[in-house]
Amino acid sequence: MNVKQINDNIVETCARVNRNPKDITVVAVTKHVDVQVAEEVTTSGLSNLGENRPESFLQKYEYFGGKVTWHFIGSLQSRKVKDIINKIDYLHSLDRISLAKEINKRANKKIKCFVQVKTSYEDSKHGISTEELVSFVKEIGKYEQIEVIGLMTMAPFTEKIEIIRSCFATLRKCQEEIKKLALDYAPCTELSMGMSNDYSIAIEEGATFIRLGTILVK
Repeated sequence: MNVKQINDNIVETCARVNRNPKDITVVAVTKHVDVQVAEEVTTSGLSNLGENRPESFLQKYEYFGGKVTWHFIGSLQSRKVKDIINKIDYLHSLDRISLAKEINKRANKKIKCFVQVKTSYEDSKHGISTEELVSFVKEIGKYEQIEVIGLMTMAPFTEKIEIIRSCFATLRKCQEEIKKLALDYAPCTELSMGMSNDYSIAIEEGATFIRLGTILVK
């Protein structure tokens, strides 16, 4: 496990941009590993686990239960909402009103959600466009079981740092725009962005949640 090295990198990156490392939550993405490796992750000091498929999540939930903090980070089909929504702590992929309706129908608690925003040029990326974001968040106000705690994005997998940085900077500007609305159900204080290949850039641009997978167990 590379947890110490990652923590050291987070500390160094925060020092460069005058941020507090305690403001960064590392979500260990365990989607490609079995429960034994996931347990190694938790014993290394990480207590936030992220899954992107309901089946894999439910398998690990059966093993860990509520001993860890659960993040669902993948695109969620509406028909799968009922299986997971009351077991997770955070949803990082709210990207359509039909999903919000189903969450509101099935949830027996208020769900902490990140609205997924498309900040890159890639057709393969999911998310609300930056132009539609404000109207989308305003419409979410109809659904009392949803709290928009922040925004999420995925940058392209590229070596061009300026492209990655632009995607993250765009999300931060979007966050500031939503915060100015001062909506009770959408404090939007968090930014979920940055993965194994670009988390340092994400932290420099304001990330508060980073989603790390392959780098943990290399």
